[in-house]
Amino acid sequence: MKILVVSLLKRKVTPEIPAARPRIIFEISQGLVKKGHQVSLLGTADSYIPGVEIIPVIEKSFVDMPAFENPFYAETAYLVKLAKKIEEIGNNFDIIHNHTYPEFINLFSAKNIKTPIISTIHAQAFPEYDEALSLFPECYHISISEAHKKLFKKAKIYKVVYNGVDTNIYSFSQKKDDYLLWLGRLSKAKNPDGSFMDPKGIKWAIKLAQETGSRLMLGGNVEDMEFYNRDVKPHLSDKIKWIGPVSAELTLTKPEIATLMQKAKAFLMTINWYEPFGLVMAEAMSCGTPVIGFDRGSVKELVINGKTGFVVSPDKGIEGLKEALKKIDTIKPQDCRDHAVANFSTETMVNNYEKTYLEILKL
Repeated sequence: MKILVVSLLKRKVTPEIPAARPRIIFEISQGLVKKGHQVSLLGTADSYIPGVEIIPVIEKSFVDMPAFENPFYAETAYLVKLAKKIEEIGNNFDIIHNHTYPEFINLFSAKNIKTPIISTIHAQAFPEYDEALSLFPECYHISISEAHKKLFKKAKIYKVVYNGVDTNIYSFSQKKDDYLLWLGRLSKAKNPDGSFMDPKGIKWAIKLAQETGSRLMLGGNVEDMEFYNRDVKPHLSDKIKWIGPVSAELTLTKPEIATLMQKAKAFLMTINWYEPFGLVMAEAMSCGTPVIGFDRGSVKELVINGKTGFVVSPDKGIEGLKEALKKIDTIKPQDCRDHAVANFSTETMVNNYEKTYLEILKL
């Protein structure tokens, strides 16, 4: 098949980029090339995927360019250019796989070309997003978990395809250290009372470490330094440490993240929001590391309670996390690894997308 993968413009796609959406685009594209397909990527000129033709819309990603005088106008102008490029070249391909941030801009092109567009929905569902996607019933919307799919009330979801991780990079380790690991984003979103929303739940991880005397490694991207300075930095100590620079972009490399996960006693998925998928859970289990997570979003789809970690009712709060941590040594690292390889590997993801393409082409 000739496949056009439509990328985001916010970030480039290269082997080393750790951000979730570029990683998924990279893994799918490279996997399709390995299976013998002809793949082109429509996105930033500085993107690089071995064996993939890069069709540039912009020289560099938004995060790598100098600040625009009017970011909203500039970024939407480039997104419009991207959508028009799809109309220009779309009929040269058998299938178009859309991953742009936001996804719905490119869907305006669907009625103007013959090539079907499948669109992976990477972001969390919310009413305005749901309604926007529902305006394009001719496109094939893909959710990344069943929990994610259920949140869309108006948009028609064609099917669920789980994300995948490179199980070679996130390789197995039987031997563990005694620390807990939390990786995530410190969002700049705030509650009505002015407190930080903390969708990824770093405060829960810190509280668990403090109340159990556990070592805790923290890391991620900091969207708002005030959040870090107010809610994280005061709690850092010999036992609770922030790994890597404090930056708006994730600076830890994939091998560095893999090493942290391989040695962790448990990975903490103490989320306060409905996680659409959660690559970090798949990565941790691929390394043989169990996950302790709140039962929100996709957590119970990825984690087998009592076998690859523990799914904790949010109502139980810190006590539920403590109970899970007491039992963490009952989880076998090999069970975590086997579950991740069977269900959340790059190969499984690519195979499922390939099947989806072929299904759609037969319709």
